Amino acid sequence: MTSVGITSDVSQAAAILLKGGIVGMPTETVYGLAALARNEKAVHRVFDTKGRPRNHPLIVHLAPDSDLHRWGILDETAMKLANAFWPGPLTLLVPRTSLVPDWVTGGRDTVALRIPSHPVAQNFLTAVNDGVVAPSANRFGKVSPTTAQHVLDDLGDSVDVILDGGPCNVGVESTIVECTTTFQLLRPGAISENEVALATGRIPTSISGPSRAPGMLESHYAPDAKVLLVDSLQEAEVVRQTIDSTNSVFILHFENVSEYAEHLYDSLRAADQQKVAIVIAVRPQPNGIGLAIIDRLAKAAATR
Repeated sequence: MTSVGITSDVSQAAAILLKGGIVGMPTETVYGLAALARNEKAVHRVFDTKGRPRNHPLIVHLAPDSDLHRWGILDETAMKLANAFWPGPLTLLVPRTSLVPDWVTGGRDTVALRIPSHPVAQNFLTAVNDGVVAPSANRFGKVSPTTAQHVLDDLGDSVDVILDGGPCNVGVESTIVECTTTFQLLRPGAISENEVALATGRIPTSISGPSRAPGMLESHYAPDAKVLLVDSLQEAEVVRQTIDSTNSVFILHFENVSEYAEHLYDSLRAADQQKVAIVIAVRPQPNGIGLAIIDRLAKAAATR
């Protein structure tokens, strides 16, 4: 297929996907690189376009009126979370059904499911009327995209079309909760651990075990610039003064934590566009979505 760039035409994007194409799609969290979950060739093209290992599992995105039980086995806890937070920035890792192919799960016996709340994403998924994988629409391990232009900048004509839904209003990837024989919060996001506990009456255990969901790798979401982490603006200024003047420095900080999440990736991308050598990122308070920001910053700063 030939890329047709950025469009706001949902029907056009859905038609391309149904023909086996790959589409940049908006969600409330980040933009995803979409393919039909049950089209092996299209899903492999997503892996190849991103440079993502094929054993790294994908999230299946569904329309609000989808039959969840065709795709996963949701226990009482999973259903409480689905009822409380879907549509929204929550992914559930549950036992898979026979409908789900190995190329989606990396051969695992679980599947990650999500119903996004973004209205353009919902219209697109409804038009497709099938499960859609949509990992972040960027090169594997790099900064996630939160606008259609970010997708175009990263992937160019490797994508058949990019569906423009405006800037993502959450800005960090969905919370992932495992609901199998284990109840764990695998990736922090806009839905906090406290909210998960209140909705289920259960406290998820700490992350343990091998990587089995997106975002569990130690190094991820990384700009070209080196990222240093500090706990206050005052500390950031002290660190800046110790850095050789030949290195350009950018201090990343927002007082409002929701604004920080919304603009985190855009700010990291801006630093790279400005050829900044070092980003000094101020950690927010460790609660709510602040924990998700801390998680993403820690992965961005990790050894690559």
